[in-house]
Amino acid sequence: MVVVLCNCTPAESHGLARTLVEERLAACVNVLPGVTSFYTWEGAVHEDAEHTLLIKTPDAKVAALSDRIRALHSYTTPEILVLDVDEARSDARYVAWVHSSTK
Repeated sequence: MVVVLCNCTPAESHGLARTLVEERLAACVNVLPGVTSFYTWEGAVHEDAEHTLLIKTPDAKVAALSDRIRALHSYTTPEILVLDVDEARSDARYVAWVHSSTK
């Protein structure tokens, strides 16, 4: 199991989250509003309001999930950061639910 971090515009966060769950690419997506991101893009420093998505999915779904995010996301280069989850130390029932929810 992994957690994927993805920032997006506030306007697209709920639609993106819902689509990933409906298509069973993710068991759960938390939308964290109120994020301000500072970054360099095309030689300039930007400051943007964003929402952070915390996406829970099995490792086997990461490639398909990433492809779908790229297809739906408004950014040329969306943030897709994959964080490994220590399943042995995580709640076994939750891990099992993530796996069963994405079948």
